[in-house]
Amino acid sequence: MHEMSIAMAVVNQVEEAAGAAGASEVTAVRLQVGELAGVVPDALAFCFELACAGTVLEGAALTTESVPGRARCRSCPGDWSVGMPPALCCPGCGTATDVELLSGRELQILSVTWEEDPAREPGPAHRSPRSAEPCAEWST
Repeated sequence: MHEMSIAMAVVNQVEEAAGAAGASEVTAVRLQVGELAGVVPDALAFCFELACAGTVLEGAALTTESVPGRARCRSCPGDWSVGMPPALCCPGCGTATDVELLSGRELQILSVTWEEDPAREPGPAHRSPRSAEPCAEWST
């Protein structure tokens, strides 16, 4: 189950960013997951909860946003939804020799919401709660 290694990588990335910002608690993490990334969202959610235990992310809500797989043929106009399993032959000309995958393999952190440590002196970059916009991306 590679979802556990993905969940652990997300937790590590978020912990690092939250620590650098002086966060005392992470309340939410939003991920973008392509339908062709080979990730089962329910399994990822289960693993994420386990990976968060004992960290500043413990109890954080995980939201995953699915990105449909889309492709285009460089020889024909338009693009199409590839679905699962992926249909990578061009519906226009029937070939797969000049097909480009446009989306569906994404796996990235879109945002993180945290509460900052009230004991830390606030500065111009320290507001609470705070959302960090994209901070990591993985290829599958």
